[in-house]
Parts: sequence; structure tokens; C-alpha cells
Amino acid sequence: MPKPTGISSKAAAKNTDSGPARVAPEANADVASEKMAQVQELAAAMPYNATKAAEHGVANGLEPVPGSTVEPASRLPTGSTLSEENGSGKTGSLAPEGLNATIEPLDRVRVDSAGQALTTNQGVRIADNQNSLKLGVRGPALLEDFILREKITHFDHERIPERIVHARGSGAHGFFECYKPFTQYTKAAPFQEEGKVTPVFVRFSTVQGERGSKDTARDVRGFAVKFYTDEGNWDLVGNNMPVFFIQDAMKFPDLVHAVKPEPHHQMPQAASAHDTFWDFVSLMPESTHMLMWVMSDRAIPRSYATMQGFGVHSYRFVNDAGESVFVKFHWNPKFGTHSLVWDEAVKISGADPDFHRRDLWERIEAGVYPEWELAVQVFTEEQAERFSFDILDATKIIPEELVPLQPLGRMVLNRNPDNFFAETEQVAFCTAHVVPGIDFSNDPLLAGRIHSYVDTQISRLGGPNFHEIPINAPLAPVHNNQRDGMHRQAIPRGRVSYEPNSLAGGCPFQAGAAQGFVSVPARLQAQEDHVKVRAKPEKFADHYTQAALFYNSQSPVEQAHIAAAFRFELSKVTVPAVRERMVSSLRNASESLAQKVAEGLGMAQLPASMPLALAKPAKPEVTASPALSLAARPGDGSIAGRKVAVLVAPGVNGAAIDQIQAALAAEGAVPRLVGPRIGAMATAEGKVVDADASLENEPGFLFDALVLPDGEDAVAALAGDGHTAEFIKDQYRHCKTILVLGASSRLLEKAGLPAAAGSAAAKGKKGAPADTGLIFETSTDVSGALARFVTAMGRHRHYERETDPPAV
Repeated sequence: MPKPTGISSKAAAKNTDSGPARVAPEANADVASEKMAQVQELAAAMPYNATKAAEHGVANGLEPVPGSTVEPASRLPTGSTLSEENGSGKTGSLAPEGLNATIEPLDRVRVDSAGQALTTNQGVRIADNQNSLKLGVRGPALLEDFILREKITHFDHERIPERIVHARGSGAHGFFECYKPFTQYTKAAPFQEEGKVTPVFVRFSTVQGERGSKDTARDVRGFAVKFYTDEGNWDLVGNNMPVFFIQDAMKFPDLVHAVKPEPHHQMPQAASAHDTFWDFVSLMPESTHMLMWVMSDRAIPRSYATMQGFGVHSYRFVNDAGESVFVKFHWNPKFGTHSLVWDEAVKISGADPDFHRRDLWERIEAGVYPEWELAVQVFTEEQAERFSFDILDATKIIPEELVPLQPLGRMVLNRNPDNFFAETEQVAFCTAHVVPGIDFSNDPLLAGRIHSYVDTQISRLGGPNFHEIPINAPLAPVHNNQRDGMHRQAIPRGRVSYEPNSLAGGCPFQAGAAQGFVSVPARLQAQEDHVKVRAKPEKFADHYTQAALFYNSQSPVEQAHIAAAFRFELSKVTVPAVRERMVSSLRNASESLAQKVAEGLGMAQLPASMPLALAKPAKPEVTASPALSLAARPGDGSIAGRKVAVLVAPGVNGAAIDQIQAALAAEGAVPRLVGPRIGAMATAEGKVVDADASLENEPGFLFDALVLPDGEDAVAALAGDGHTAEFIKDQYRHCKTILVLGASSRLLEKAGLPAAAGSAAAKGKKGAPADTGLIFETSTDVSGALARFVTAMGRHRHYERETDPPAV
């Protein structure tokens, strides 16, 4: 393979987005090229995490080994910016090597104002601190008075900091309805009797992005449910994926720092396709299983209503007799699990960054209430010990073939918030919020979350009384001896705030085991249960078996999407060694996936497989689980809530349009008339249709299906608008259902579709799979075609037409 020219290498070194397939030192290189080469050399010197295998077992936990380090060739690779040598009176000079100046003696930040004039926060001296600026001594105060404004603003300005993760969220109220008593396993209030209804508030969110970021980023989605039970609040705080990147909460700050925008230039926003994330996860092979999920279509859901939810961790159910079993929680959407395709997600993010938020709001406003079934996997401690994996490991699932799902009830979201800030923004979830009948396992990631969430809310919501904000307040009465603090709302009577007491008759008194929360005394124990140690069980070291299970359980289309997602994300990485390290890790999960990704990244050959932390993993009970594929959860075939674009223009066949609108509305879909412009348009019959959207303001990728109209004049008008071809291309490329009426087949030809005018591919001739999502009707009676259209829409996508790269 020829080496890149010096000019191309120097140009590549100045990019912060994407990079060359290989980096080599160049003669007469500029400083940027030299830094790029040294960064590559530094990253390549650590092809895997050499200390990973030493994280497991008591002996290693008692004597941790030092972390692996590599000495850089110079200070270039470790700097934030090449401009760091350009000093000034403010920036100072280059940071002294190995020094953290923030922990120097506090003299560096002490302030003594003796003998000093009063100033603004900008250091401007204030001449008069007694009077505001007015138009004359008795005149009105002036907006110009920046000194007054700064002083007052600093005094009374308040804002709630956004969440560090899950900052962008959308919420709704609803209810959970129990199917039948589950009292043989748990005394938790929501599961005590058939038909029992428990109010809930649910918040969906992305993880990486800030509050103003886009909805359709490739990301994990938070799925947090607050049950307002009659025994207190229970927060089931989960995600739309059943596993996570890390096994221990100790690594959570590292994960978030790696995936967030890089600190030296604060890019990219709401994306994992950058160096620091992939550098981190490529050194954390335990992340591989989660990476399969994040690179799958699960990471770009079509809507919150078509997204699964999971509790992620193993919890415990406890019954009235004090007996406990392990439990994992699953939320399965009534409307099926559906996703976007990547090209569609990217385009939607530009046209409507609020796509998921809008969809959730509009569904509820329209009465198409999102609904999920809550199901659980229940298993005993004895069963858990026989599994080939450790149930305390948050990077593992329990395949449904091993422990089947048992449905408990349904959750319906049927009310939008009255005020986004008061409800969705101020709601505070915490894994520590449990009720009698729910308890924790010894999952080390869960243990960290139990602490972290409360700690975060105290900081974000301004103090320890965030539980008194209305959206967070329980329905169950609150009686305790907590007093005062910021933002206190309650006004307790009396002088007693301690226990035991006699001045208040001993009240409030402790409830005792019969009514109060009691932790399960028998916990899952390691064999070495008499020693405190920083280590993981040996089964945690199996990082790839379930990653392979997930990949092998996907349909060929989903596997292709996973490979394309890895290819895209890793192409954004500027350090080839990080890419190679990630591919070397993928080889342990799937050789074919690694090969596809390597080819897409221009790698001449596959790097060696990453060494395993566990040389001989246990033989898995399940090697393929159809339930892990989105295709296994098509939903009920309903098209309720789906948006359908019906193109119109002057001269359109209005009778067919009326028939289509009525039929789609009867199915609960949302048909929208999209024209070259909005407004009234004459039909071929001399009547009028009213376009409520235009080709310009509602692009094709915002819709779930497309109807192309009949009518010579209408087709001619649409053909003359360049937006039409783009509209059709996006619908076709994103594998959506298209109904082609009469003369509009010419629009397919103009858009350059290979299936134009009912070609062999569309009809399934010569071995080509039939495109069931491309429906032609030449007669004026559209009823038959319309029925096929509705059925085809129920499939959501028609992947038989998908190619990589796209043919259109």
C-alpha cells in the first residue's frame, strides 16, 4: 500500500473529525503531523489493557498491580492544544510537568480587600455604590446601569444545573395496572392484587448530550419510572438496553468523561464517534457486549413508544415470609420495537431535533397512548450459581431461553405534563428509592448508583429537600425528624425532632419489621465472604460470550447495521491505533463482524485478537436468542400513531386522496397532505384539498410512509419541484412503505429508483426478493392497494431493498 503524501498527512493532522487509515512519521513534518504520529505511537504501544486480567479474584484484589503506563516521546501527545506555548499575562506559560496547580497552597486564591477600591466582577472600579443610574435625581432608573444589573443579578439569579448525564429528557404521567397478584414472590405494593392501579411518572432521555442536544443521536436511552405506591415511591431507573458498559461503579466517571465532548474543544456534542470514547472502551473489553447494543439499531429508536426498557441490574423480590428471589425487569412496548436507520436519524436531527419529544407529546395529545407490558425474569440463588455468567455483572443478560419472562401488568402513559420545568426537569429519580418487597443485589455497579443519584439530586436541585418538590413528593404520608435545610416546604408542629423521645409520646416511632422496610439478611455471597477486597468475581472476566450471543441473534439486516455503525463511529476516530485496538477486541466476539469493520476502515489486515481476561470462559447455555432481535418484536401490526405523507398538488385525483385519508385515520395513523406549498389546491374533480405541510418544511424522512398521487397535472407539478425527488429517495432509502398511484410512477423514475415503474426487483423476478413495501396501483379503485399499504406499513421497514452503500 503506498504511503500518504506529506501534503495529505499534514492536512489530515489538522482535522478534528475523522483521520487517515494509517499514520507514519514524515520527514520535515510540521508540529501537527508530529503530534499525530506521536499520538498514534503512544496509543499503539498499549494494544490492550494488560492489567485487566488482574482485576479478578481475591489474591489480585488484596495486592492490586500497578496500572500500565507508556512514556510518550515528548509532551506533544499529552497536551490539549498545540497553542499552549503561546503565553500571556492571563494564561501564563506551559504547565510544569507532573504538577497539579489546583492543589497548591490556598494563597493562590485568597483575597484580601484591605486598601482596595470596590470593583465589578470584571475588575472595573465602581465610583458610586449607593445609587442606581437615573435620568435626573428624581427620574426613572436606566437599563444602561450595568453595575446595578450585575449586583442584583448575582444576588438573585437562580438556575438548576442540568444533569451531567441524561440531561435531555421527556416525561409523561400515566398508570401501572397489575394483571394478577404476584404475592408468592413479592409484597411490593403495585403487585398485590388484580387490577390494582398505581400512578407513575416516566422520563425518557438520551445519555451523552446536553439539554439542548438532538433527540435522534446514537445513544443509550434512559427509561426511568417513578411508581407513586401507597407504601412510598419506588423508582425503577433503567435504560432501553439491558446491559451496561462497565461492571463496577468505580469506572462510571471514567466512562462519562470519555463519552462526553472532549474537554479541550468541547466536541462532539451528543455523539460517541470520537477518540476518547473509543480509546476508553477499547481498553475495557467488558464493554464489548454493550457496544453491540449501542452500535445496533436499538441506539436510534423510532420513538419512545416503540422502545423496550430494562432495569439492567439483578434486584430482589421479597415476600411476606421474608423469602427472596432474584428478579430482572423488562418493559415491552405494545407497538413493537422499531428503530430509525442511520441516514434517517442524521437527517431528522437537522430538521427536527425534538423528534422523539414531539412524537411522545403528540401521541398522548391524540389519544394514542404509549403502552408497555412489565415482565420479569425470576430465578433463585441456586439457579444463579449454576449459570455460566455472574448475575451480578451488569454487562450480562439472562437469555429468555434460560429464564422466561413472566408478565406482571401494563403501563399506560396518558397525560402530558402541565409544565416541563416543574415536572420533567425537576423530577428526581434514584435507585435507592425502593419499597418493601423490592431489595438490592450485590451488583457493584448498582451499589454505586444507590449513592450517586441522591448525591447528584442534592447538588442539582439545591439541597436535601428535593423530595418536597411536587413531582417528587410521594402519595404515602411522610413523618420523620428531618428539619430545615434549603427550600424546606413542610412546617412541622411541636418541638421534638429526635427519636426516642417522650415529649411527643414517642412519635414518630419506628414501624418494625411487620410494616417497615427490612433488607434481606441473606445476600448472594462469594466464596471468600469474610474479606473486604477490591476485586471482581472470576465470571466477570468473560467479556465476549454475551456480545457474541447478541450479534449472533440478530437478523442479517441488523448485523449489517451493527457493522455499519462501528464503521461510522470508528471512522471518526483520528488515532488508527485506537481503531485497531477496537477491531482486535471485536474479533473475540465475531470474526465476521471484525472483518467487515476492518474492511470499512481501510485496514489491510486484521490486528491480532485481544488477549482474553478469562482464558477459558464457561460454555454458554444459549448461543442464539431470537428474542434479542428487533424482528422478534414486531408489535400488534398496528399503524396507530404513524405519520403518512400524502403528496398533493393542483390537479390531484381528489377522490383517492379522500379515501386514503379516511382509511388511514380509521387505523389511528396520521395522514398529512404535503404539497409544493401549504394551502388550498384544486383537484381534478374541481374540488379542493388543503395541504397542511409542504415539501420544504416537512422533509420525507420525518414520515413513516408515503403515498404518491394520481393526476397528470399534479404529477407534472411535483416532478418540477426538486424537493419531490429527495422526498422519495429518503423514503425509499429508509426502507419505508410507498404507495404509487397511476401516473406517479414517473416520479419514481425521476428520483432514480431502481424499482421504478414496477421493475424486476420490485416484482421479485430473476431471483430478486420482492419489495413488499413498494405498492403500485394503476386503476382508479385504490381500495385493494390501500389494504396492502396498511399491511405493509405494519412491518415498519422493508429491508429487502437496503444495500450498502445505498443504491439510491
